[in-house]
Amino acid sequence: MNELTFYYDFSSPYAYLGATQIERVAQGATIHWRPFLLGALFKAIGTPVVPMQAASEPKRRYLQRDVLDWAAYWNVPFAWPSRFPMRTVLPLRLALAVEPKLLPALSHAIFRAFWAADRDISDPNVLAPLVKEVGADPSALERALAPEPSVKQALIDNTDEALRNGVCGAPSFLVRGHLFWGQDRLEFVEKALAGWDPPGG
Repeated sequence: MNELTFYYDFSSPYAYLGATQIERVAQGATIHWRPFLLGALFKAIGTPVVPMQAASEPKRRYLQRDVLDWAAYWNVPFAWPSRFPMRTVLPLRLALAVEPKLLPALSHAIFRAFWAADRDISDPNVLAPLVKEVGADPSALERALAPEPSVKQALIDNTDEALRNGVCGAPSFLVRGHLFWGQDRLEFVEKALAGWDPPGG
């Protein structure tokens, strides 16, 4: 069976953009959704926790425009949030607290809330309606807030897995051991799912 692992954090605008296209690109392949803590990964590999803020002013301006260009290219809603960077530990834990079959729907809802509707996704009062929207058990939010040890460990495990697999940013995509970073590599992902083995490994 064709499989694709999708590593993402709600804090990344590029991960949001990638999430809007991942199911189209997968074309029926099994997608393993892996929310992970991007800031922890950045600390582990020695990258600035908020790379955009560490960039030069010309590069920052370009990156902000680049995100808008991609959103327009794919015709998806996007608005730079008034709260950036966003602390995403709670929404990430929440995504891992719901039934696995609801993880994609909830992830889409959380991404839209932050990157299209400018909602504070670190606020439980913002997250609660999203849990209801996707039909998840409301207790999932309580377990994320506590946090329940298994939920806390799941996020740690996903982050450790990302590190082991060489992930250096979000979104990242893994197909048959081939790792691709960035929503602008989705064409590579699609080709790999069709059987292509990139020469770079």
